[in-house]
Amino acid sequence: MIKYLGSKRRLLDLIGDAVGRLAAGPTVLDLFSGTSRVGHALKGRGYRVVANDHNAFAHALARCYVAADRDSVEGPARQLIEEFNRLPAAPGYFTDTFCVQSRFFQPKNGGRIDAVREAIAAKSLPPDLEAVMLVSLMEAADRVDSTTGVQMAYLKQWAPRASKDLVLRMPDVLPRSPAGSSVALCLEAVEAAGRTIADLAYVDPPYNQHSYLGNYHVWESLVRWDKPAVYGVACKRLDCRDRRSIFNSRPRFHEAMRELLHAIQAPVILVSFNNEGWLDRAAMEGLLGGLFGGRAHLATIETDFRRYVGAQIGIHNLRGEKVGTVSHTRNTEYLYVASDRPVAAAIADLTGRTHGRTVGAGDT
Repeated sequence: MIKYLGSKRRLLDLIGDAVGRLAAGPTVLDLFSGTSRVGHALKGRGYRVVANDHNAFAHALARCYVAADRDSVEGPARQLIEEFNRLPAAPGYFTDTFCVQSRFFQPKNGGRIDAVREAIAAKSLPPDLEAVMLVSLMEAADRVDSTTGVQMAYLKQWAPRASKDLVLRMPDVLPRSPAGSSVALCLEAVEAAGRTIADLAYVDPPYNQHSYLGNYHVWESLVRWDKPAVYGVACKRLDCRDRRSIFNSRPRFHEAMRELLHAIQAPVILVSFNNEGWLDRAAMEGLLGGLFGGRAHLATIETDFRRYVGAQIGIHNLRGEKVGTVSHTRNTEYLYVASDRPVAAAIADLTGRTHGRTVGAGDT
């Protein structure tokens, strides 16, 4: 899957095992699905997943990795991938914006991206198949980009992978879950929570002021294909200035989180957060403790975790030049559990299996 700040790739086993011990039924709601790593893993474990994200590129990922079923899309997707991999470069908006005005990709690959994206648009494909093709293109582009992992900037010198040729591959689309068809929504989190009844809800909100739209604006423009006006060295979409999540605001985060948690219609809630986020552990546990009429049962699993790739290689300005040093390369990830019934016994064995020191699994 694409490089993604906040990806839960290394916590998938822990999250999946927690869901397995706590969910009394097959439906899991993922309110901030991002790359859909969590939703994809849970669908693979047999759950019916409702994945939600308000960004178009994340919705495409959810449609591909959660909503689409292999039997329905694999045959035509493989045929289209073979067809699109033969297309010659046809430089257009993408090449001009992200290869000439900026340097996210080499022009040879930008022209291929333009050609494939225009071909997808011309096909008028069924929604799930279109999402699979968009994700195939997005991931192919991700493999030849020249960034540190986010699109706030590009590297001053070309990354070695940027010289490789763009090649589409078949995404790892899963068979239909025995629990039923999974769903991909593109809504604000509170609205998605209000529309969905689930057996367990997983919540992985933004931790700070950095917008996922701003961090991944190239993918948003590639998926929407609205060819927007741009600004700045990074050629961000103009709507990056005002289309921001309320969860990126420090003064508004606490109330936004409280509203969201109380909108969730599930007897068990898992929240991923870390010690660099807007709320510390005491504040988050205070919010969760107010659920279920103030009688929530809580547990917290604490995990020592390596920070995102950008923190490993240094701080860069908008031109991709290293301008500072990193203060630390590790943080603490929390997996909070809130339920209308006791949870400590169900997850007691999980607290000894995380990547570092752990505390928690005490009911309140």
